[in-house]
Amino acid sequence: MAKLLSSSSAPTLTLMEECSLNSSSYGEASSFSKRLKVARVLLLPRSRMQVWLVRLSTSILVWTCLLQLLALGSELWSPYSFFLNGSWPPCLSDRNEIESHNQPALFAASSAPLLKDIALTLPHRSYVNNGYLLVSCNGGLNQMRAAICDMVAVARLLNLTLVVPELDKTSFWADPSDFGDIFDTKHFIASLRDELRIIRGIPEKFRARVRKDSIVTLPPVSWSNETYYLNQILPLIRKQKIVRFSKTDTRVANGGLSDDFQKLRCRVNYKALRFTPHIEELGSRLIQILREKGPFLVLHLRYEMDMLAFSGCTHGCSEEEEEELTKMRYAYPWWKEKVIDSKQKRLDGFCPLTPEETLLVLKALGYGGDTQIYVAAGEIYGSERRMAGLHATFPNIVRKEKLLSSSELRHFQNHSSQMAALDYLVAVESDVFVPTYDGNMAKVVEGHRRYLGFRKTVLLDRKRLVQLLDEYQNGSLQWEEFSLAVKEAHKHRMGTPSNRRVILDRPKEEDYFYANPQECLS
Repeated sequence: MAKLLSSSSAPTLTLMEECSLNSSSYGEASSFSKRLKVARVLLLPRSRMQVWLVRLSTSILVWTCLLQLLALGSELWSPYSFFLNGSWPPCLSDRNEIESHNQPALFAASSAPLLKDIALTLPHRSYVNNGYLLVSCNGGLNQMRAAICDMVAVARLLNLTLVVPELDKTSFWADPSDFGDIFDTKHFIASLRDELRIIRGIPEKFRARVRKDSIVTLPPVSWSNETYYLNQILPLIRKQKIVRFSKTDTRVANGGLSDDFQKLRCRVNYKALRFTPHIEELGSRLIQILREKGPFLVLHLRYEMDMLAFSGCTHGCSEEEEEELTKMRYAYPWWKEKVIDSKQKRLDGFCPLTPEETLLVLKALGYGGDTQIYVAAGEIYGSERRMAGLHATFPNIVRKEKLLSSSELRHFQNHSSQMAALDYLVAVESDVFVPTYDGNMAKVVEGHRRYLGFRKTVLLDRKRLVQLLDEYQNGSLQWEEFSLAVKEAHKHRMGTPSNRRVILDRPKEEDYFYANPQECLS
């Protein structure tokens, strides 16, 4: 720059000297003026060239710095530094992001912006794609929900790209709903993108193999831990590049897993698996209608035909109903247990309470006739005949079909999982939740309510209740004695904090992780 300045000033000094030496003569001045104009014309192109050289040098320097920053972008930038609400800008189209499955993860930021609970924050990690995982979920809504959480955690553990799960369409409910009909797919993918890659469909290079059914398909071993997936499944996927899990329920252990694995299961369940906006809006409307009338209790009355046929529980049924339920059990080959001693199973506490038994238990617990009760269930077996006593004692019993118009529910007809999603939302937000059987919905809702602050959930001790009910009904106990005994049996069964029971050699008898995810409740 100094050289440029000195070279540009030299002609100016020369002209000034000539001006002072020749200013005494008009003719000389006139000659000098002409010479000055010529000098300016000669100087102008040179000055402009120097300015452009400076600009060019500056531009090169700026671009060099910018490229250096871009090279460090994955370490310095977070996907949430541009938008505080956690949503993605329009320029990053979801389809483009999802389908670029051959590229490494764009970001590996902390999960903290997505989560308010620091207990669910997971450590920074680098991602290397070891293959693709297809999963075909089986069972009802909440059975599939828990399985999806498990499969996300497995995919992250093994550094696999997960294809959006397929939902069961062949079970008893025969619900044709796809994942995107129940869950918000875009939110599911975006909220987990700092942990693993999730894509909407099978990559093109594998589609022919999938169509020909020439990929490895297997059900993982039930109640497996991280070692099984690392030692048995990962080498298989590295070799095959794509594998399908044909069954996903109970394929991961309840306990004995790393905290990171457990917390990711919770993060998926309570943050990533959000229902579609339509389901969320209608669920909120149900809750608002109930709240306007005061506190409400959700009764998950699992006295439905499929449950009775599956469990073999026929207490209170007629001979014709018993025969109908038995035929149904034999009609489904994947229900393995066929010959069942209904009376013994009830005494062991493995049957759902009947509507008549439920009525007595609610009264014994102190709930009066003015209690607002929302029944979260499908069609009750025996319908009005079996529900007559409950309706007479608790006239404020309602169902979604009574609170919403037929037009509002038209979209949900013949879609049992979407109907169950509405019940799930109401059950989680209720003042009290009372399940009459510890099926998948009861367990998952119980765990969700624990996560939200140990909301009151009455966990019925059915084995003890059956004994008390029989004693009351045969006259061995007076009502006051019966009521006191029921309250005493449940004073520590209200969803309060407790340690999850682990039986390493008998996982089916353990306390279910999703009913009490204690690793996520700190």
